[in-house]
Amino acid sequence: MTDQTTDEKPGISAAIIVRDDRVLMVRRRVGEGDLLWQFPAGGIEHGETAEQAAVRETQEETGLTVEALKLIGERVHPKTGRRMSYTACSPISGEAHVADADELDAVAWVAHSEIADYVPYGLFDAVQKYLDDALTDTP
Repeated sequence: MTDQTTDEKPGISAAIIVRDDRVLMVRRRVGEGDLLWQFPAGGIEHGETAEQAAVRETQEETGLTVEALKLIGERVHPKTGRRMSYTACSPISGEAHVADADELDAVAWVAHSEIADYVPYGLFDAVQKYLDDALTDTP
C-alpha cells in the first residue's frame, strides 16, 4: 500500500497497459506543462492501493477493464512534483476509448518505436525498462 501523509497531495497512480506489443497512452484535454500524452492515471483515493487506483482510473478514463500485475516503481515526478506509482496491468475486457471526455481527448496504442514521439522527454527508467522487455516491434 502506498503511504501518504496528510500534509501532501495524494499520490498519482499510472497504469502501464500492454496489449499486442503496444502500450496504451491517453492524451489529456488539459496538459500539465509539456505533459500531454500520458498513461491512464489519477489520484489514489483514501484506503486504496496504487494498484487498485491504476485499475479504477483506467476503467473511468478509457472504459477498459484491466487487472494489476505488479507495481513497477515509484518516484516524485520531475515535471509535476507529484508522487507517482506505476503499475503494470493486463487488459481483461472492453476496448479503450475516451470514456471521460472532461479529462481526455484521445487514446492510442503506441508501439515501442513510437514512444519517444508521444513522450519526447523520456520515461521513468523503471517504466522504460519494463516496456523494453514487454514490447517488441514487429515489422
